[in-house]
Amino acid sequence: MSQETIESISFRQLRLFESVGRLESVRGASEDCNLSQPAVTQSLSKLEQLVGVKLVERRASGSYLNASGDLFHRRVVRFLAQFERALTLFGVEGGEAGAKVVAARLLRSQVRALIAIVEQGSFPLAAQALGLSPATLQRAARDLESNLRKPLFYRTAAGTIPTPDGIELGRRLKLCLQEIDWGVQELAALQGETTAPIVVGAMPLGGSVLLASMLEDYMAHAPNAQVVIRNESAVEMVKSLRAGDVDFVVGLLPREDADDLDTLPLAHTPYSIVARDGHPLAGRDDVAVSDLRGHDWLIGAPGSSRRACFDHLFQGGPPARAPIATSALAIIRPLLAASDRLTLMTSYELQHEGQGLTAIAHGPISPVPVIGVTTRANWLPTRLHADFIEMIRHHVESEITARPRVMELEPA
Repeated sequence: MSQETIESISFRQLRLFESVGRLESVRGASEDCNLSQPAVTQSLSKLEQLVGVKLVERRASGSYLNASGDLFHRRVVRFLAQFERALTLFGVEGGEAGAKVVAARLLRSQVRALIAIVEQGSFPLAAQALGLSPATLQRAARDLESNLRKPLFYRTAAGTIPTPDGIELGRRLKLCLQEIDWGVQELAALQGETTAPIVVGAMPLGGSVLLASMLEDYMAHAPNAQVVIRNESAVEMVKSLRAGDVDFVVGLLPREDADDLDTLPLAHTPYSIVARDGHPLAGRDDVAVSDLRGHDWLIGAPGSSRRACFDHLFQGGPPARAPIATSALAIIRPLLAASDRLTLMTSYELQHEGQGLTAIAHGPISPVPVIGVTTRANWLPTRLHADFIEMIRHHVESEITARPRVMELEPA
């Protein structure tokens, strides 16, 4: 199903469908939503036409969700709850009760306008991205602002831009709409149709290495699936996850807990100091910190686990010289091979990408990172998402069993 068709599904159709499913009655939904029964029936038929599958079985005793209806209703319930929650956190008048009233007034076109303005950073670019005239976009944005009764934008010398609260509301509303996108994808998968790609974030080095080692198995398991891998720094990857630009992130888990993120730890994967084969420090026992300071280092970007371990390694004394910060293996490998530089690599990375490299004997390095999967809190994966994550878990567990000295399971 095309994105254009998905975006044709109106918020009113979704609210009416939720009510029919909850009350198991078209008549009950008409009373619940203050619409006539013919209007509810017409809206429901239109929704079924758009998603391409029957959702409700109509009987003399009432209207009941079928298997497809149950699947989609679950997503619609989540969408509406998150939608109202986003409005409550934005601060609409009347708190949670007021958010329900405001939610019933908003149109999909208005929400799409805000999301595009937040993502593109300006009205002209947002209008271009949506294929709308600037006047049409501005009207939708102003109507949204009027319905919310709270400022969303302010003028600057560079033009009109969203307020910080407007940016956060746009982010939350984008995540709400993903529930509908995924609901439609689940219906398509149920019919054996091709679905939209799974978008996976790969943390530098470890995440990319792990995905590369299991993707072939996954594609054999789900030959019709499409997978998009995005690579960014650890900090940027978490931003992309929070923004809904990736579905989940694979790699080293964040070092600090966050209320809006959940983590699935898979294995401890301690760091080793790594150099090229034949390095002057290779083969020596118990290399001292003073020896390590005598060589240039390749380090991770600020905020990364690799950088934190490097800083901890030289804590309490002068740091080693580290003029290059990168997590790109395509850069790290040739720089190590052509010099006496040192870097940090996890046991998992060294296991899969350590050809021509050797670990320097220096004892344990802390903190010990954990490799795993990071998701948004309260995220409900589709079956394809769940299968992908389960295959990652199985792949890591298999390697732990095969090579117990390389990685260890998360201790209880």
